[in-house]
Amino acid sequence: MFKGSFVALITPFKNGAVDEDAFQSFVDWQIAQGTHGLVPCGTTGESPTLSHAEHERVTELCIEVAKGRVPVLAGTGSNATDEAISLTRHAKDAGADGALVVTPYYNKPTQEGLYQHYKAIHDAVDIPIMIYNIPGRSIVDMSVETMARLSELPHMVGVKDATNDAVRPLETRIACGPDFCQLSGEDPALMALLVHGGHGCISVTGNVAPRQCADLHNAWMGGDHGRALAVQERLMPLHRALFAETSPAPVKYAASLLGLCAPDVRLPLVETGPATRERVESTMRSAGVLN
Repeated sequence: MFKGSFVALITPFKNGAVDEDAFQSFVDWQIAQGTHGLVPCGTTGESPTLSHAEHERVTELCIEVAKGRVPVLAGTGSNATDEAISLTRHAKDAGADGALVVTPYYNKPTQEGLYQHYKAIHDAVDIPIMIYNIPGRSIVDMSVETMARLSELPHMVGVKDATNDAVRPLETRIACGPDFCQLSGEDPALMALLVHGGHGCISVTGNVAPRQCADLHNAWMGGDHGRALAVQERLMPLHRALFAETSPAPVKYAASLLGLCAPDVRLPLVETGPATRERVESTMRSAGVLN
């Protein structure tokens, strides 16, 4: 259902508020650059510091610009199940093509708790749902067995895998079947996921290198695996630089170098320091992103 280069969109800010004009221009640029799908209001979009009204507005702005040209997979997760249901209902009503729902952070639910959380959202809203498994941020790691149980529900269509476990995608494919969509949540781990039967990536790097990321996936889907690997090799230093400090501060600085938005982030995040700025700029140049 979802494949290729999806981008975990940054949320531009100006004077402390969402910069709606910059965001919509950014979304349109992404589509023009060949991005296959859009993900507003994820971690890279600073969803934890968006108010509910801002969260819903950013989703609406993205869908408004996309106009069905590419799918929109809206971030609707929360560590409160009722809140996740509410955000997922809004995404469906706004016209999103699917919902990306992160594993509940801080609460540390059991595997049964994870199952019941996702089942409650699934049963409440008729929309394709992607699980976002990112133990590095949420502390909990959904097991392959729990994911297999969820995959039996008709609207649970896949996972954004940010485990950095090279074997996990193959284990998931065996347990959930080849049609269960697997998108990498880690740019550096992308090739391992594709080799093990994955379908694409929800990328941070795609914010500033959308053409290159789309080219990688187009090459892979076209059977030119050598070209895909060559693109990944060139992008790898940039992948790493964009996480030299807590994301999305580095990628917002990178976007500012391209004139796409201001580098502003919301507290408790702060803008990147001089060493990271130098590293980001250098790797953007070596990747052919910044001239």
